[in-house]
Amino acid sequence: MTNIPGNQPPQGYPSQPTTPQPTAPYQPLVYPPPKKGPSAVKIILIIVGIFAGLGLIGAGILGYFAYKVAQTSISSQPVTESDLGVTIYPGAEQGKGGLRMTIAGKSVVTGSYLTSDSKDQVIAFYQSKFGPDAQTRTSGDRETLFLKMGSGESVSVTVSQRPNEYGGKTEIVIAHAKNAAAPASN
Repeated sequence: MTNIPGNQPPQGYPSQPTTPQPTAPYQPLVYPPPKKGPSAVKIILIIVGIFAGLGLIGAGILGYFAYKVAQTSISSQPVTESDLGVTIYPGAEQGKGGLRMTIAGKSVVTGSYLTSDSKDQVIAFYQSKFGPDAQTRTSGDRETLFLKMGSGESVSVTVSQRPNEYGGKTEIVIAHAKNAAAPASN
């Protein structure tokens, strides 16, 4: 190495050895230990946290509904045709009574009546009163006529006839819902 021009160490540097230096023995690669998955305790804590969160949400929803029900006012004063928004079936007698309530900004008045006329006769009467805009829904032995009157006001008439109830008479339940009047301010 010393005979190759340009391959000389600068002055003041020690000369390079001519014999090869021994190399370090081969070191095997050391891999880090595998990462551990989540422990059972962590999984259980996550599941408990999820259930606790769902419980808090459920309690909040339940509290909201309890608040709304607490603001509901109910009265059992007799109801009239003008309260119900539709004519009471001719000859029908008062059934379970009437109910007035205000809930979630809606005023709802219901009345229950009984007649010895058939269910079909009662349905035909109210279809003639409601006209073609009425919607009809049948569920088992009940048929409901629903008329939306505009601006949050609606009337529904549910008619059912069961041989084992009310001595075979036809039951008529009328419900009139409309936006509640704002309370007067002083």
